[in-house]
Amino acid sequence: MSSLRNAYRGRAHKERAQPQARKKFGLLEKHKDYVERAKSFHKKEDTLQKLWEKASFRNPDEFYFKMINSRVVDGVHRPKTEANKYSHEELMLMKTQDIGYVLQKLQSEKKKIDRLNAALHAMDNKPPNKHVYYAEDRDEAKEIRSRPSHNSGPPAFQNVPRNIKKKTASSYRELEERRKRAQQLENLHSEMALQKELQKPGRKRKLREDEMVSPTSKPVYKWRAERKR
Repeated sequence: MSSLRNAYRGRAHKERAQPQARKKFGLLEKHKDYVERAKSFHKKEDTLQKLWEKASFRNPDEFYFKMINSRVVDGVHRPKTEANKYSHEELMLMKTQDIGYVLQKLQSEKKKIDRLNAALHAMDNKPPNKHVYYAEDRDEAKEIRSRPSHNSGPPAFQNVPRNIKKKTASSYRELEERRKRAQQLENLHSEMALQKELQKPGRKRKLREDEMVSPTSKPVYKWRAERKR
């Protein structure tokens, strides 16, 4: 009887749908949905209860430095921006060190570009291998000259292996990337050098576009001439 009872497929019970009058409320909530919603609600409730207890038992005379070193922005505590703790001389020294590091990386990139250029130039202009044939007499020399392999050149130079072509293409891609990186470093170096000069004392102003001899998108400054003692 147990085997017959297991073999018999009973009626497939379907979940009840939302009544037509309550369609505006969306899908009908099942028990598993209620359990998940109840857990989330009680978790938030417990959190609020703990925070309320922590606030009620707090010492009113308690003090810590974040009370005066932070402020509330849109309901969120944010630390105040600290005043610059470095002197002007220290800032100029750090700026000089940064410019020196960028210049060192720029020179390194240029050296690598020169080496890649030399290697690729030698590879592109590599002369074909020359084979020397020795003949016993004039007839044999004519026969050697008439061979098609002699006129078509060495086969090893015509059929370049695939891995060599792959390495050459990869070297060209690397060369292009290094050129872009060197250009970015040059722009960064000029920008940092300008910022360092702007930090130096002296009256200066930014030139307008009509005052420039050759207008450019980058800012141009003019320093007031001062008499040196």
